[in-house]
Amino acid sequence: MGAALGVRLAGIKAAPLVRPQPRGAQVAPRKLVAGNWKMHGLSADIAEIEAIAAASRRFAGVDVALCVPAILIERASRAVPGFPIGGQDVHHSDEGAHTGCTSARMLLDAGAALTIVGHSERRDSQRESDSEVKAKAEAALACGLGVILCVGERLELRDSGAAVSTVLGQLDGSLPDRSNAEAELAIAYEPVWAIGTGKVPTASEIAEMHAAIRDRLTQRYGRQGEQVRILYGGSVKPSNAGEIFAVPNVDGALVGGASLKAADFLPIVAAAADHSG
Repeated sequence: MGAALGVRLAGIKAAPLVRPQPRGAQVAPRKLVAGNWKMHGLSADIAEIEAIAAASRRFAGVDVALCVPAILIERASRAVPGFPIGGQDVHHSDEGAHTGCTSARMLLDAGAALTIVGHSERRDSQRESDSEVKAKAEAALACGLGVILCVGERLELRDSGAAVSTVLGQLDGSLPDRSNAEAELAIAYEPVWAIGTGKVPTASEIAEMHAAIRDRLTQRYGRQGEQVRILYGGSVKPSNAGEIFAVPNVDGALVGGASLKAADFLPIVAAAADHSG
């Protein structure tokens, strides 16, 4: 069965996260704004996805994607061809006795272009380890899916002064050893205490963390590490997006609740466009 599936998928490629640029054009730094719908969304909500996809075309300097529940991936990708639809998790195995899990090849077959791995909600509730997150990232990249790899600290670690060391430790244990030239790895820094709480780190705190992540990426991957986009996540909304995107080394955002409605999400995309280039 695995070989047959591999043959069927041989000609399938994930939609690219980065929009193609005219040959010879000066390519400015691009922001990536990805929505994480978490456990929200039914068939009736495809209309919101269509609205977001259509309106995002106005912002040519920003890459936009939505990571939706697994049951919506195929319907969403058919509804908005060419617009990146992603999963929220992936299993590291190609197939097997893993009840309730979804492999990278399954995501690709459903029309996904990317997937989130290592979100703090899964690290916590599913007890996912750094090594598991690393295996998931490698499996997805090997299949040609883009990966948004999440890291972040709890409030007590921030208060004790251990935020940076904690996040870099997660990064060291979760970063894939190998990549795929056709797939993109991005990092999302999401302080656990800011997710869904309305609390946001100061600009200087975000800058310190993103600079530390950038340094670690270049240590790990050399010059290639300079091209890995680092997203901020955690209570991103229209009222604070502009300030967040102005911070050095913030290359976009992973947006939760504010990505569920076009009216909330598109102003964040617009703020990213204002701070691109």
